[in-house]
Amino acid sequence: MSAGCVIGVDLGGTKLLAGVVDADLNVHHRVFRHAREGKGPDQLLDVLVAAVEEAREAADGEVRAVGFGVPSLVDPATGVANTTVHLPLRDVPLKDVMAERLGVPVAVDNDANAAMVAEHRHGAAVGASCAALLTLGTGIGGGIVADGRVVRGAHGGAGEWGHMVIAADGPLCTCGNRGCLEMLVSGTALGRAAAEAAVALPDSGFGRALAAGRSITGMLATELAHDGDPVARDVVASIGHYLGVGIGNVVNILNPEVVVVGGGVIAAGELLLAPARKVVAERALAPSRDQVRIVPTRFGDASGMIGAAVLAMDLVA
Repeated sequence: MSAGCVIGVDLGGTKLLAGVVDADLNVHHRVFRHAREGKGPDQLLDVLVAAVEEAREAADGEVRAVGFGVPSLVDPATGVANTTVHLPLRDVPLKDVMAERLGVPVAVDNDANAAMVAEHRHGAAVGASCAALLTLGTGIGGGIVADGRVVRGAHGGAGEWGHMVIAADGPLCTCGNRGCLEMLVSGTALGRAAAEAAVALPDSGFGRALAAGRSITGMLATELAHDGDPVARDVVASIGHYLGVGIGNVVNILNPEVVVVGGGVIAAGELLLAPARKVVAERALAPSRDQVRIVPTRFGDASGMIGAAVLAMDLVA
């Protein structure tokens, strides 16, 4: 690895992924943490610092900068994490705090914006002048590219697809609203649908897993669906249907060339994306629905970490 490198950190609602990244986007060391190790903001900041220091110790060369992607509304001018639904980050001057504690230049952005940067510059949306991204994890994040640039909005709140209401009387969301997309499509939603199927259908793969004492999660749903379990496939397809409703709205609003889908739930692959494409083809307006590409991320669930590293590279270019 060259003498200069950066560290990218992707903080999600459940997990943290950090990596030492070189100029060719090769990742030389990865650090995993549970995001909820921190009970409050100070403890969470300690978890972030510890993850970066572990990665820095493993780096073969100087770490020149660190980039953070966080699941927050981030003020792009100040690097302040204003609001976070799933973690205790509210009105935290994350850029300044991390720069002081780490002693290197720091970039901070919303985690989905960071993923959008990675996919637009180096991944599935390369060359697109208009693109959208959805990351499906504990919640749903979103990114927008318009006229070749990432759109962050007046106060860093652009692209919050997860809190687009698609069912007016739907389940209560952690944001306080009802029927948000992330309540019907996220990894949390997939796990909840799988758990409901396990109880309702005891002879299904989910039911047998429950009887055997296994945790019924979105990961298990994906595993069983890939193995051909019909109930699991139906559950994933249902999530894909609602994903298509959300993407259809995005297509009508933005008219993007490409919609990139990432996060842990994308492990379901075409079992998820095919139903989504079907709904978009039926519901979105022509000609946008016929021209848009709906594709998985190039970098998988590492897009946010890679994108955070790219933002760090911009600081020292």
